[in-house]
Amino acid sequence: MKLATLNDGTRDGKLVVVSKDLTRYCAADNIVPTLQAALDNWTDIAPHLEVLATDVEHEAVPCERFHEREAMSPLPRAYQWADGSAYINHVELVRKARGAEVPESFYHDPLMYQGGSDSFLAPREDIPLGDVAWGCDMEGEVAVITDDVPMGVSAEDAASHIKLVMLVNDVSLRGLIPGELAKGFGFFQSKPSSAFSPVAVTPDELGEAWKDSLVHLPLMVDYNGEAFGRAEAGIDATFNLAQLVAHAAKTRNLCAGTIIGSGTVSNKGADGGPGKPVAEGGLGYSCIAEIRMIETIRDGAPKTPFMKPGDTVRVEMRDAENHSIFGAIEQKVVQL
Repeated sequence: MKLATLNDGTRDGKLVVVSKDLTRYCAADNIVPTLQAALDNWTDIAPHLEVLATDVEHEAVPCERFHEREAMSPLPRAYQWADGSAYINHVELVRKARGAEVPESFYHDPLMYQGGSDSFLAPREDIPLGDVAWGCDMEGEVAVITDDVPMGVSAEDAASHIKLVMLVNDVSLRGLIPGELAKGFGFFQSKPSSAFSPVAVTPDELGEAWKDSLVHLPLMVDYNGEAFGRAEAGIDATFNLAQLVAHAAKTRNLCAGTIIGSGTVSNKGADGGPGKPVAEGGLGYSCIAEIRMIETIRDGAPKTPFMKPGDTVRVEMRDAENHSIFGAIEQKVVQL
């Protein structure tokens, strides 16, 4: 099933069930008011939402037109948002650009940071930028939402705790990252509010594309109206999403409504080296930093600038029949 949260003037919005083709919805308020409330009691609530989803599909209940622009992020705020780095190719490029090796531990112990989760941007909401020098970048990723996950869960068992899948634009301020990391306390100011796709879907909704806790489809990132990234989310992943959930739960329980991100989806080139831009026949990139890294490796300095006011980004994923699965994140950078 497909779920969305519409803006009703409250912080957490109202939960609705959306048709598979994303054209119509039915409010779920007679079952549960919000997505977080559903996740808090998922075992009991989900079957009722599934019945409603079937009724929506068969047009057996009154429905209204679904407009993605009216959607908030599926969880407008969450108890926890932790982002991993499943695609080590991205990390390898970062390190290579500055002449550093990737520590061997990175290949069996995932990177992860805890982001701000108290206020997510809506999928069609502008990205406010205080200073172009901050180096605003998009990061196209896949994310999952869990129910309650017990501390010490295995990766195999963690897969069963993944209840919903969605997309995310994890906004990063590259110009602030080096100074923050140099302090030894990790990201904070350099990781502002992220935006998630208009719709979150249950893994079964993905069919054969959901395999081994990865989505085996291209992640479509358009920048200023042109194809920027078509990276395959199902390949070149050192870790799958269940492994990232298990990593997050190593020393703590995870509350229902925890969001875990895949990190920037990134592929190697056909020759095993850095990938090429879409315009050159490659799969492109899911963030600007990656093409800048490749330019640095190749030319000695980056030439592609980071985002500035007026620039736009679109993040989407389509199924084998070219139907949008999650709806699209569409954002414009604006001067704060």
